Amino acid sequence: MRLSYLFNREVIGFSSGRNKDSQLVARAFASVKTNLSKINIFHTDKGNEFKNQLIDETLEAFNIDRSLSMKGCPYDNAVAEATFKIIITEFVRSQTFDNLDELKYELSDYVNWFNNHRIHSSLDYLTPL
Repeated sequence: MRLSYLFNREVIGFSSGRNKDSQLVARAFASVKTNLSKINIFHTDKGNEFKNQLIDETLEAFNIDRSLSMKGCPYDNAVAEATFKIIITEFVRSQTFDNLDELKYELSDYVNWFNNHRIHSSLDYLTPL
């Protein structure tokens, strides 16, 4: 699970786990270092991990609007999908993890590299930060 700013492609929160569920999303929100009140919109697809009271309460508490992709319209979530493709291509496909702790450690290292060292053509070949 990854949360990012649209304007600069920065990954601001992330989590990993055995299951794709609301707890995974909640841990990603909990990992965000900035004030959640500064986030205006939370855009997702219509996955079940986003349809629950915990996520609803988090969004309400910080006055974050929910934006859902329309069914069958991948363009609504194009930036997120492009970022996931990058992560899968650069990180997931080249790795084998012996356990969940190793995955969490390696993912944290990758996100640091992604935000601070990886250049992005959409950012005029600058890093997100």
